[in-house]
Amino acid sequence: MENGDTPSKQFDFAGHASSAVAKYLPEQPFYESLASVIARILVECLKKRKINVHSVQHRAKDPTSFGRKSAIPSETDPNSPKYPKPLEQITDLAGVRIITFFPEFVTKINGFIHDEFEIVEQSDKGQELIEQERFGYQSVHYLVRLKPERAVLAEYESFAKAVTEVQVRTILQHAWAEIEHDIQYRSTTTIPVEIRRRFMVLAGMLELADREFQAVHNLDRELTEHASEMVRLSGDLTGVEITPKALKLFLDKRLGDDWRISEWSYDWTTRLLKSLGFRDLKQVETAIAQYNDGELNSIAFGARQGQLTRFELMLIAALGERFFERHPSNKNGLWATSPNPTLDLFKAKGIKTSTYDPLPDPAVATDAPSQTAEPVRTKGSDA
Repeated sequence: MENGDTPSKQFDFAGHASSAVAKYLPEQPFYESLASVIARILVECLKKRKINVHSVQHRAKDPTSFGRKSAIPSETDPNSPKYPKPLEQITDLAGVRIITFFPEFVTKINGFIHDEFEIVEQSDKGQELIEQERFGYQSVHYLVRLKPERAVLAEYESFAKAVTEVQVRTILQHAWAEIEHDIQYRSTTTIPVEIRRRFMVLAGMLELADREFQAVHNLDRELTEHASEMVRLSGDLTGVEITPKALKLFLDKRLGDDWRISEWSYDWTTRLLKSLGFRDLKQVETAIAQYNDGELNSIAFGARQGQLTRFELMLIAALGERFFERHPSNKNGLWATSPNPTLDLFKAKGIKTSTYDPLPDPAVATDAPSQTAEPVRTKGSDA
């Protein structure tokens, strides 16, 4: 400093923050309502397009966080605030976050956000971090307003000009964001080499995991679509793997739909089939082909039972004693030697029971269900 120069006055960042918070507090309920409205619209959009997500969160900015952000110095002048007018310049006072399961949903959500809202600004935080050589979470951020045609409606007119921040990220990107506040180093020019190496490995693992989850999701969809097509066309089911979804499609067509049955029941029955030695739907189709579920149901119960109970009756008729030998309830080997009233009833009524074996070698399969359940022996229903 030259002689006679007057030292520059330090800006009162604490006072600036306190003043900003005092002005924000009366407005916070408005931003809470705004965030709730935008979240509700987004949830309806997701339902309409049948996009399943982990969660939709909304909030008005916390006053403490608002004050802290108000006190950030300007990047060009450290003695001036970045936001001279915080209530006007800070754009995330109302925020909504959509957390998806898979990266492809981020793209789908992008489409309907553009359809439903007026986009003030859009930014890809992942790309920005790469360009700035920083570590952090990847997500897409939007600043949105209600479109004029929606804003004229009575329930929305008070929010007509208000801006809301919308974040869209995958659940793994969200996991990174949750721990980001504990990460002290952001720039690759200042981070120690060993820590930088670990960060790079972690970032790569998260990105790879996101891609692999997406690949698994795509494959599951392809397998389900293939099974559905084969069942629908009555095509060759050889090689069509037995999964809960594929089994339901097959049984719905073969025995009629039964809305009472839970997903868990199809999962258990799938594991039961594998414990019996079945490996694809072609084997299941072959095993039960000669049996009428209605006739077997009448003999065993009289009153009509649920889909899976009738299917189990067909398996008992098809596999005979083998069904009880390989059933997971027969862990100690004694259960299969006890009287089998259902099988005896079939024989007494002239049903030709078989000894169909889906295994090329009649050895007990090793992947039996962990839960056990009695097969059809007494009157009941799987509804």
